[in-house]
Amino acid sequence: MAAIATNLLAPRSATGRSDLWDVVSPDFLETIGWDDDVRVIAFPRDHPVLGWQTCLTGGCRKRTSSNVGLCAACWVAYKRSDDFGISVDAFLGRPKHFRRSTGEVGCGVQDCKRPAKTEQAALCSAHLWQQQTGLRLPMEEFLAHPAVTPHESFGPCAVVACTRQRSGRPIYCVSHHQRFRLNRTADPSLSEPAAELHWRRTTYAVAVAGFVSLRGVHDTVAAEILVGLEVRTAAGLQSHDGTVRPLADLARQLGVASLAEIDMSAKPRYVREFHSTVLASLGRVGLTAETERLKDIWDLTAFGHSGFLKFGGISQPWLREAVKAWAHEDLPQRRGDGVAGTVQDKIVSMVKLSESLKLQRDDRGENPTVLGRTDIVSFLNRMTYLVDQGTLSAKRRYSMVCSVRMVLSRARGMGQTRPGKPMHGLADDFTVKTADIPDVPEDDEAGKDLPVEVIRVLCEHLDALEEQAGPGIRTAIELIIDTGRRPAEICTLFWDCLERDGDGKPVLIYDNHKANRMKRRLPISEATAGVIVKQQERTRALFPQTPTKKLRLMPSSKQRFSGGKPVTDEWVSTCHRIWADGVPEILVPTHVIIDGKTVTKPLPFDKTRIFPYAYRHTYAQRHADAGVPVDVLRDLMDHRQLGTTQSYYRVGETRRREAVERVSAMQFDRHGNRIWRTAQTMLDDEYARRAVGEVAVPYGVCTEPTNVAAGGQDCPVRFRCVGCGHFRTDVSYLPDLEAYLADLLRSRERLLAAIDADDWARREAMPSDEEITRVKRLINRVKGNLDDLEPEEQREILEATSIIRRQRQRVVGLGMPRIRQAVPDIRPDRTTT
Repeated sequence: MAAIATNLLAPRSATGRSDLWDVVSPDFLETIGWDDDVRVIAFPRDHPVLGWQTCLTGGCRKRTSSNVGLCAACWVAYKRSDDFGISVDAFLGRPKHFRRSTGEVGCGVQDCKRPAKTEQAALCSAHLWQQQTGLRLPMEEFLAHPAVTPHESFGPCAVVACTRQRSGRPIYCVSHHQRFRLNRTADPSLSEPAAELHWRRTTYAVAVAGFVSLRGVHDTVAAEILVGLEVRTAAGLQSHDGTVRPLADLARQLGVASLAEIDMSAKPRYVREFHSTVLASLGRVGLTAETERLKDIWDLTAFGHSGFLKFGGISQPWLREAVKAWAHEDLPQRRGDGVAGTVQDKIVSMVKLSESLKLQRDDRGENPTVLGRTDIVSFLNRMTYLVDQGTLSAKRRYSMVCSVRMVLSRARGMGQTRPGKPMHGLADDFTVKTADIPDVPEDDEAGKDLPVEVIRVLCEHLDALEEQAGPGIRTAIELIIDTGRRPAEICTLFWDCLERDGDGKPVLIYDNHKANRMKRRLPISEATAGVIVKQQERTRALFPQTPTKKLRLMPSSKQRFSGGKPVTDEWVSTCHRIWADGVPEILVPTHVIIDGKTVTKPLPFDKTRIFPYAYRHTYAQRHADAGVPVDVLRDLMDHRQLGTTQSYYRVGETRRREAVERVSAMQFDRHGNRIWRTAQTMLDDEYARRAVGEVAVPYGVCTEPTNVAAGGQDCPVRFRCVGCGHFRTDVSYLPDLEAYLADLLRSRERLLAAIDADDWARREAMPSDEEITRVKRLINRVKGNLDDLEPEEQREILEATSIIRRQRQRVVGLGMPRIRQAVPDIRPDRTTT
């Protein structure tokens, strides 16, 4: 790029924010070929983020703007050609018609400083006339002729943004001379010197692939663009000349002193995104935690997190400052990606307290010295009122009251009530007591898990998801379904996330960002491992040069050159929502009451319940249904507390009662006789009796009063349940009965073998033939009654059985083996290949 007189440009130190230029690193300016005199950004072709590719059409030097490797003009030409839809290669073989807009080249005569008239001619206008009219020689002979001498330049184009040379007496380059003539024809006022001067300063440069001119824009605007470009590059976000050029041209045309003055509402999305990135970057120049804590809106970048915290909803200055002090101390203790949302949730709870004080006190709660217990009670009553009005859910009220209690307690512990602090003079009884916290509301439904029927239909339509959003999004959804990981954990997987344990079984390596527990290991199936391997092959083919440790399994399309930026879980959720809404109607067997009777009907499933995080609940539910112990499931879910894991598969009162009613109708005594006489009368009180009138034994329940009172530890017949009249069992205990029979047979075989024991000990330990016969008969009776049912009734009984089994909170361990159900296979047709 040729230099022009610097008096056309505003000196850096003369105007604008000169401090912004100190923010841009010299290394980055060198990367983009920045020169203070030329003021042109040159995007390096081989840069992992700023790089770009030339159009594949022979002779075309424009930037690629389509997936097939063609520039915009060649893509339009291809669509209009006979080859469209058949062969791109055939189109690429055609010659390209060159235009001056593809760039400026110098005259072919040695030392001539004038530009060539056209790229094909390769000579300036004077030498071209001399060749064609005067000497009439071929190019090689013409260049060697002694009469051919170089010419001096006519000077730079008078358009401030342009870096080209004049080609003759007009003061503009060829392109701008033509543009000026056309503009003057459309607007005769350009004939006036002042109007033409304004046109020179505001018109845009001729677009050249890979270059953006910042000549003629305000010095501050140039610095802002460079700061934003460097921040995006450091973040791995792709930028190219087509993103930056429209913003620079607009700033030059409007003559603004800052990009913040430009209204971008009517501009293309990709230009708006770059503009917003620049403004966000500028807002963080000189940002520190100490400067942010004085504001009502905190940019958490200063604290090492992403997002913002907003305190403006707290109207009382003393309370707002106290909450700020709490947040300032709390932030270093937070880890993971959801810090902003977690802390802001606590702030919103304090906003509710602030609103209560503002509404219910004459002084609007601005004087902390007059507040007391009455104001806390008023706040609690208002929260109850909001729940009653439907404005607030009971669960939300519980969390908000807990948050207010925690923040007030922490603030006091930090010394905020000392003299000179925001809460000085606040009474000790202005606090939320433990007794003030409302009960935790019970869920009415089984969490957020999806029925197996829904999962199977969704898996059958995964091809549609791949066609709609691409193989990467499909892989993300498949892995969320198969592994039960959080969407963000799957999206951020690295390319080498698949390993093998000592037995050669596949293991997924992922990061639990929420709990800041990195490099977690999860056993997975071979089929799931196959999904990962296929995605690894696709990703490696796209980014063959990127080191494995930096490559993501599902990279974002916004970083097409390095693959180090993962696809976001927000984007995966958006694609998933569109796909799920397009899946055909899903019918799920549902219990409904018709004419006073409970019947099962297939009803449409609510698709709003289908979202990525629901697959995590479904994963937990499937394993709980299969009898996986809660401590094992806790490890699979990577939870620290058992209570957290239990909340993922809790079954509501309605479903529990329905299951109890169905299974109670299939109860048997110790002889294997179905209790027909009492089955109907027990339905109304069976659920309560299960809680207070019986105790669980390894393969049924016991109603013997002393044993019930002792919690199952005082059996008068030493746990010979099948010989006791207080013993009851039902179809839900069938797996336990079979396990008990296997244990009896195994024990007898071991005792019959050569074991060094006294005869009396051997006799006492030997299972009796009567007990073995009784257990066998009981199992056969239960199975026989189950086989006599209709297929639909059998399905309902088995479903109720799974609900009852996972709700048994107490497991009586008397040395009896337990049988775990198999995890339901939601994709039986999928193989490992």
